[in-house]
Formats: sequence, structure tokens, C-alpha cells
Amino acid sequence: MRFHALLLFSVLAASAQTPNADDVVWQNAVHKFDAARAALLGQVDAGGQNGPFRPNWDSLKHYQVPAWYQDAKFGIFLHWGVYSVPAFGNEWYPRNMYQQGTPEFAHEVATFGPQAKFGYKDFIPMFKAEKFDAKAWADLFRKAGAKYVVPVAEHHDGFAMYNSDLSDWSAAKMGPHRDTTGELAKAVRAAGLHFGVSSHRAEHYFFLNTGREIDSDVRDPQFAAFYGPAHAEVTDKNGARWKAHPDAAYLDDWMARAAEIVTKYQPEILWFDWWIETKEFEPYRQRLAAFYYNDAARRHSTAAINYKNEAFPPSAAVLDIERGQADKILPQFWQTDTSVSIKSWGYIDNDTFRSPESLVHQLVDIVSKNGALLLNVGPKSDGTIPEQAKNVLLAMGRWLAVNGEAIYGTRPWKISGEGPTKVVGGTFHDTSTKPYTSQDIRFTTRDGVLYAIALGWPQDGKIKIQSLARGSQVMPSEVASVQLLGSSDKLKWTRDNEGLEIELPAARTGEFAWAFKITPAGRK
Repeated sequence: MRFHALLLFSVLAASAQTPNADDVVWQNAVHKFDAARAALLGQVDAGGQNGPFRPNWDSLKHYQVPAWYQDAKFGIFLHWGVYSVPAFGNEWYPRNMYQQGTPEFAHEVATFGPQAKFGYKDFIPMFKAEKFDAKAWADLFRKAGAKYVVPVAEHHDGFAMYNSDLSDWSAAKMGPHRDTTGELAKAVRAAGLHFGVSSHRAEHYFFLNTGREIDSDVRDPQFAAFYGPAHAEVTDKNGARWKAHPDAAYLDDWMARAAEIVTKYQPEILWFDWWIETKEFEPYRQRLAAFYYNDAARRHSTAAINYKNEAFPPSAAVLDIERGQADKILPQFWQTDTSVSIKSWGYIDNDTFRSPESLVHQLVDIVSKNGALLLNVGPKSDGTIPEQAKNVLLAMGRWLAVNGEAIYGTRPWKISGEGPTKVVGGTFHDTSTKPYTSQDIRFTTRDGVLYAIALGWPQDGKIKIQSLARGSQVMPSEVASVQLLGSSDKLKWTRDNEGLEIELPAARTGEFAWAFKITPAGRK
């Protein structure tokens, strides 16, 4: 992939500097916002020179992840937008509905008619969010045990789910006619949770280019402000098709929109999807990061940027691994983003859902390796959260209410765990790991106490932790006590050269995973 990226940069170096006709049409369509955009860009550059950071990697590498974020471990992601109206395929419906040969294209024509007469924009009046209750959402997320919430403020489709001064195509001005992001920010903070925001605006540059290849409303200049440049792909001399890289006008608009989100909602997390890693975004990433971090410092608040792949140096922001995780302890704090739903990030009819057990196991494994879990939910277009998703979240909340001591505020131990089940590292592998067993143990630590979390209940009623054998290099001290969280039973345990063996209570307690609090002798 890296070789292809380098080839792409060389193929498109010239074209990235010269707007084509589609770029010009889009620029003319958003010309009315030039003054507001310029003002925000001015704030970015002034803010980037006023505070502890400057817009270069050497300076940004001194960034420190907020302590609350490292303590929180579990957050909620929200993919909610116009794409929840057709509720078909996945959240890429706005692209795929214009792409011949896809199920979405066939569904669109059969259900709504030709794309020239009924396009993606025509779903907006149907997106009413009439049952959206921000307080009810925040209460659910708090009961689930989440400590932070990150709604998508704008997905690839280009529809802003916030009150933007840079676009007329927003939930505050169309559809629901509500600043849903603002309402949620207020409710989340009132519930004692931290609030972040996600922007997928970068990908909008090309996202709807499939509509240019057919007779559709994407080609109509009067909708250019919404559909964006929809920049056509470029074919190189070998016949390979590449996504064109954005020009300065689009990059300025991208950064202004991100800055607007920062100034209006003051998010403690700013999450970006993968396409910002392209070469043209690099100086903009630096300028925006310096502005955002300095703005938080000025307000005596905190800030964190989530990035994919190699968009930032590891110490300058927080790495996010999509639908996957690390297979070892990473030196820098990191995060997994995955979804409670399997087929789509946004709501679709007849989706399938992860089990709470699998998600608790994933959370435990992630935390043992210095990470956090950002778990996505896709609400329906009316603003309600699917019952299946609610049930999963509440089950996770019940587990965390008993075992949260072994999760929240912890840090990775000397080793992440033991057992036969190995995690497949990297992106898009979160369902590749085989089911865990009672021999799979994950470790966390806090205040000198060790937590050993067993990911299964043994048939013989005994857990043996081999890493904690007497004389172990990772735990040379004696063990003073062993306690099963959520149980008042006094446990019987022995420690010898083969491991620490714990006899479990006769009656099985709890569900999904079992956390043992192991206190070393001499702990003060």
C-alpha cells in the first residue's frame, strides 16, 4: 500500500495544484462562505503561534495524552446521518447508490427511482430525528460504563450534523432543523462524560464521484455545495485508477470546518478518518493540531487527536486502529474503533450485532495492551437507538459495574497476559481472534495492585496463572491476598513453582470475564 501511495503522489503532483472544472464549480458554490472561512483560517494560524505548540512535528511530538483519556478506557462512537434514512447496505450508501452494479444502486432505482430524479439530497427532508433525545442517549451511555462520547459531526457524505457557518447543508438548517451535535455535547457533559467529535470531511473530496459517471443529480451545478467536487478518479499510464488529491481551496475548507468544530463545541477528542494521511494534508495537519492543542491549553482544558495509519507521529496524537487491535503492549496509548453492529457503522435494517461477551473480551484485551475501546452505535433516522444495541451496551455496563476497578484508571502491567488464544493484530481483524478460554488471562495494574482477568470460567473450578509462579521474574514478591471482584467469598489459593492456583466459588458469579484482585505483600 505504501508503494502505491508513493506512486500516486508522483502521478498526481501536478494535477493536485491545478483545479479542474469540478473543483471550480464547487469553489463557486461555496464562495458565499469565503469571509467566514478566512476568519477561521486566521484563527488557526494565530492560535498555532500562541501557546506551548507550534505547527511542526518537532514541537507536536511533545504532546501528552490527557490522564482522563488514559483512565477512561471505554467510549461511544456515533454514526448518525442522512444515510440512516435508506437504511440499506451501509453508511457508504450515498456513494454506492450511484455506482452501477452495486446492490445499493439497484435498491435505489427500484425503491426511489432514477438517480437523476431522486438523488441523495432528497433523503434530507426524510431525516427528521423526531424522537432524538440527547439526554436519553447520554444516560444510556453512562449506564453502559462509557466515559466519553464521540459523534460523527460530518461523514463522507458532506452533510454537517452540527450548526455550521460554512455550509447550508446541515442538520441545523435542513432535515431535523436541530443542532444535534450541540444538544448531545450539552447532555453528555451534564452526565459527567467527556465529549469528542469526529470529522470525515476529508474523504468528501472524492466520495460522490460515482455520481458523475451516470445521469444523476451529482452532475447538477446547483447542488455542488453539497455534493462537493466529487472529484473524478485519475487513470495513470498503466491504467490504474487513483483518487485525486485535493487542491488548496478544498484543504483550506477542510481545515476551516475542523476549526469551526473546535471553536463551537470545544471537543476533548478530535477524530479523523484515514484520508488525511495523504501528502497534501501534512502541513494542514500540523497547523490544525497546533491550533487545537493550544486552544485547549488556553482554556485550561484537554485535547486529543485520533488518527489512522501514519497520519501523525506516534507521540503527537493517539493512534486509532479500525476494527482491530494491537497484538502486544504499545508504548503509546492507543485506541480501537469498532462497532456493536457488524454489517454497517450507520443504521441499516436487518443488521447483525456483536455479543456483549465478545466486546467485553475485546475491551479487556485492549486495556491490557495500553489501549481504549471506542464502540460505535448507529441510531435510526428518527433518533432512536436500536434495541439490540441498547441490550449490548447495558450488558457491558453491568459487567463494568462489577469489574470496572480492573479497567478504569489502570495501566498495562509488565506483560499483557497469558494463554493459548492469540490476537490477530492490525486493522479489520476484530472478529478474527478465536474464542477465549479460561486459560486466557489478561493483566492490568493500578496503585501497586495487580488485576488478572480470566476470559472464561473453568469446568474444574480452578484458575491457574502460570506467569505468577513463585520466583516469577514479573512478580518476585509474595502474594498477600486474592479477591474475586463482585464476590464476598474468601478464596482458597496456593502459589508454587507452576503458578498461582485459585479455587473459584462453588456457584458461578457474573458473566463474560472474571477479575481477580491480587495484592502483593508489602504493598503500601
